[in-house]
Amino acid sequence: MSVLSGKKILLGITAGIAAYKTANLVRLFIKLDADVKVIMTPASKDFITPLTLSTLSKNPVHSTFYDKEDENELWNNHVDLGLWADYFLVAPATANTLSKMANGVCDNLLLATYLSAKCPVYFAPAMDLDMYKHPSTKASLHKLQSFGNSIIPATSGELASGLIGEGRMAEPEDIVSFIEKDILSKLPLKGKKVLITAGPTYEAIDPVRFIGNHSSGKMGFALANEAANLGAEVFLISGPSQQQIKNSLVHRINVVSADEMYNVTHLYFKDVDIAILSAAVADYKPKNIANQKIKKDSSSLTMQLEPTKDILASLGLIKEKQFLVGFALETNNEIENAKSKIKRKNLDAIVLNSLQDKGAGFATNTNKITIIDKNLNEKPFELKSKTEVAKDIINEIISKLDA
Repeated sequence: MSVLSGKKILLGITAGIAAYKTANLVRLFIKLDADVKVIMTPASKDFITPLTLSTLSKNPVHSTFYDKEDENELWNNHVDLGLWADYFLVAPATANTLSKMANGVCDNLLLATYLSAKCPVYFAPAMDLDMYKHPSTKASLHKLQSFGNSIIPATSGELASGLIGEGRMAEPEDIVSFIEKDILSKLPLKGKKVLITAGPTYEAIDPVRFIGNHSSGKMGFALANEAANLGAEVFLISGPSQQQIKNSLVHRINVVSADEMYNVTHLYFKDVDIAILSAAVADYKPKNIANQKIKKDSSSLTMQLEPTKDILASLGLIKEKQFLVGFALETNNEIENAKSKIKRKNLDAIVLNSLQDKGAGFATNTNKITIIDKNLNEKPFELKSKTEVAKDIINEIISKLDA
């Protein structure tokens, strides 16, 4: 899955012959599951039609602040457009538009949106050879980069004038690749390996029955997705769960029992930088597993249980460079019990959620947590979706790694 999947991309098109390439550019972004909106300068419509771009993007194309022919038409709010975008790309970026961007000239919707944007801005210059080499253009390019904008360099080739040289807009495939690589290089977990456990474990009683719990795995899968979105290579060790994840940086390893999760977790732990154990591992398992289905011969059944291996504590004993995070689901004396686990299991942090809190715990789409670090500092969070909770947890870990 591309790092652009699910991202909101605002594409600004200016009046250069290379505008014809933007149809393919929009198609490539859509193919990567990005949401695309297009702003055109009025003159750019001479090179490619808004109908083509709206059809490909599945969104209306904007070029003016309002439709002069429709008195009831609401204005196109440049502030809303700028705040909507995760990334803003101006391609092609003509010498005229580059100069206006560099000097704060604001005479059309595209430029007003650029000045309102809070997201990373990329621009792909496109113009003739002499224009590209002109000192004023070079000054604009330098100035825009000093503002924090990213240039996608023009390439050399045959230009619209018939000359051959530098000034040709990068090809759509190369523009997309440039943006993907640039985003990945700036992600805070780029180059990190993260191990995450998720879901329940099932401890067999006989060939058809087991001891389990109500964990859905939603929290662990949300953590895996968030870590991958921030550039980490993730090893997701999951007990039986219906949750799905589509991310090329997430390697899912399915297990069933606590013993299987113990063995697989130890297999990967030595090579990771961060380990987050969010799985609801069974504390006990049947001492003896029946080879055949146990028949209902009496009104009661007595079963002898024995403790499962404590995966978290075992990792705490052998950890070296790893940042180790545990989870604690408590029903009483929550803070005291969680702090006790930090010390006993040699953790760097623990995520506490209480079944006393409405909306927290198993099989819900929300969670309410308190993160406690190894110095026993507490940081409570409000009730949020598990996706947002995952972001809070990962951000806290990153802040500790950078401290």
